[in-house]
Amino acid sequence: MIWEYLLDPTNWTNPDAGIFVLIGQHLAYTVLAVLAAAVIGIPFGILIGHTGHGRFVGIGLSNAARAIPSLGLLVLVVTLLDTGIGPVIGVLAILALPPILTATAAGVSGADPEAVHAARALGMNGNQIVAKVEWPLALPLVISGLRSATLQVVATATIAAFVSSGGLGRLLISGQATANYSEMFAGAVLVAALAILLDLLLGLIGWLAARRSHPGRAGAPAFAAST
Repeated sequence: MIWEYLLDPTNWTNPDAGIFVLIGQHLAYTVLAVLAAAVIGIPFGILIGHTGHGRFVGIGLSNAARAIPSLGLLVLVVTLLDTGIGPVIGVLAILALPPILTATAAGVSGADPEAVHAARALGMNGNQIVAKVEWPLALPLVISGLRSATLQVVATATIAAFVSSGGLGRLLISGQATANYSEMFAGAVLVAALAILLDLLLGLIGWLAARRSHPGRAGAPAFAAST
């Protein structure tokens, strides 16, 4: 039965490689990778969006990172360095960087010009304009970038299992090795369910941010699938 692996309680509670343990590992990879990408991408995105400088180079290089094969990069990094969580987080962060950087730059540069001009007329300096005008207006789009990055990382974090670093990908790999299709099915279902839950959570946060920055103009589109 295809649901057999998921319905067996011992597969959930195994202290070494149970489903709960693997979900925790998968979440850890996702959160750490997106956080690392955000620490780099958001400040640079604000700088590019506010000043307009470096847009071609910064966003161009960021988007070029999308073309890098994640598994190949992970194998290369592990070969040069070592196995463990570090290489996995680094590779996943590279994957998460483009949508975060692009969305942040677009959100800041697309802030309402009238609001920006009004802030300048009130004597605000550049940092104040970013903090009090551009950033609040850009926040919904920034969250959309985080949402897109999170979905990509959740799906791609399965490659961690190729270097014995855990995560839900272990169910896919071990299931394939033993021809246990119920285990493979469990891995696929759990990755999809985790992606849906995180997408709904970030969609809700984005909707609340949009309501706060544009009262009366936020609505159901915030829950649409991010691009």
